[in-house]
Amino acid sequence: MTELNDLLLFIAAGLVLNITPGPDMMFIITRSVTEGTKTGIISAFGIAAGSIFHMLTAAFGLTAILMAVPAAYEIIKYAGAAYLFYLAIKIIFSKKKTESGEKNNPKKMHSVFIQAALTNILNPKVALFFLAFLPQFVNPGSDFVLQIIILGLIFNFNGTIVNILVALTAGRAGQFARKKLENSMLFKWITASVYAGLGIRLALLERK
Repeated sequence: MTELNDLLLFIAAGLVLNITPGPDMMFIITRSVTEGTKTGIISAFGIAAGSIFHMLTAAFGLTAILMAVPAAYEIIKYAGAAYLFYLAIKIIFSKKKTESGEKNNPKKMHSVFIQAALTNILNPKVALFFLAFLPQFVNPGSDFVLQIIILGLIFNFNGTIVNILVALTAGRAGQFARKKLENSMLFKWITASVYAGLGIRLALLERK
């Protein structure tokens, strides 16, 4: 298995990457500010589910297809961008106002979880990150798949803790604004704009 020093280096490097703002963190912040802490935390777990998917595909060699077949990367990238645009349009044209996270029902929370997971799964850059980052800390003398899974779970656990803390902070920060602007269209436009922005960013990403 991975040496202790390498494992500690992996954890430290992973934490630095986890606290670096990115699309997933922006997604969680937006959901927490506009819909409440609970929605943000559910989003964090959805992101974690997407990361487990990428970890498993990296462990079993499926992610390598994105490197070998450029068309596969492009298809996933544009599918992810299209999904984010779909979420933005859905929010703008929804008849119901954005609700506080504490008022959301289980069906709504399930939808939030699926949305977060899909935004992560349909980002090929996340897949390539796992493919490039995790193998650097693998001991060549041990089972490759098992090590990738263990390292992926450690990275994902730490990342989820960070994302939950982000959701708690953003949810509390947005609490006052939600009380004052709950009946306005502002939160709809904020959320839709963030989704659209993330969709544009994803569509413009180049495979390197």
